[in-house]
Amino acid sequence: MAVAAQHKKDSVKEFTKLIDDYNIVGVVNMKNLPTKQLQKMREKLQRKVFLKMTKKRLIKIALGKSKKEGITQLESYLKGMPAMIFTNENPFSLFSTLKKSKSKAPISGGQTAPNDIVVPAGKTSFSPGPVIGELGEFGIISGVENGKVAIKKDSIVAKEGDEVSPKLAVLLQRLGIEPMEIGLDLVAVYENKEILTKDILDIDEEAYKKDFQNAASMAFNLAINAAYPTKDTITLLIQKAATESKALAIEADILTDETVGLVLAKAERQASGLNSKLDIKVDVPKEEVKPAEPAPAKGGEAEATEEKKDEKSTEDAPKEEVKEESKPEESS
Repeated sequence: MAVAAQHKKDSVKEFTKLIDDYNIVGVVNMKNLPTKQLQKMREKLQRKVFLKMTKKRLIKIALGKSKKEGITQLESYLKGMPAMIFTNENPFSLFSTLKKSKSKAPISGGQTAPNDIVVPAGKTSFSPGPVIGELGEFGIISGVENGKVAIKKDSIVAKEGDEVSPKLAVLLQRLGIEPMEIGLDLVAVYENKEILTKDILDIDEEAYKKDFQNAASMAFNLAINAAYPTKDTITLLIQKAATESKALAIEADILTDETVGLVLAKAERQASGLNSKLDIKVDVPKEEVKPAEPAPAKGGEAEATEEKKDEKSTEDAPKEEVKEESKPEESS
């Protein structure tokens, strides 16, 4: 009967203790991760997480010995070059930190595509020549525009999980396409009897932030429409109440210091509109201007006045008709 080496037993014991001591236990895939990059990641994360690696079989044994319920579900996520990550940080925050620390890199022949590799449409720096045939080998439709090769539409040249041929790898490098991401690939996390996979942990922070902003805006509008007073809505609610009460007073022709001018202006507009509708013309009577009577004359002025009166009476008296006397006819 084979006896396990002591260092293997010690490794299993250490892993089991780490699994039981930390709230968050994750599985990362370190395949294609250069040693230099791994050392940088360790230095960056040493205060937040503890990263440890051993053989896949020993990790499975440690998971089986753990006291945590459901922890053995992580066994199915031990892929590639698995390692265990231990932390008490929020798993979503952990995934975001690991994702931001990744860097782009070209893919090499023989490596597996981490996701669908797409060659986007657009102009290239290639001059027309054999490259058009090379593109065509991988189903990339191209043509010539302004003396340069242009790709007509987006083309998927490798599906996720496909092994990339050396020829395709060289072509992708010439096109400047770097499909690989160098960094720790967090595959799954165990937290409180649940397994959170990569697709759950990968949250678009900007979209999430926008959703929160929209929710806050909708809640604020609802509180205003429902007249629900809070420290954020009370000022606007008072302003709204003042505006609506003033409008109501104007509509009901209630006179106050604030509404009197507006109510009178409203009445004037209504009267003007009624006049226009009924075609009412209002004639304002003009006051007759009577000539002023002359003041009584004094002294010499009185005599002049008397003379004028005599002249007037003379003018007013009837004139005698003057008849012409007929001349005797001359005898012939």
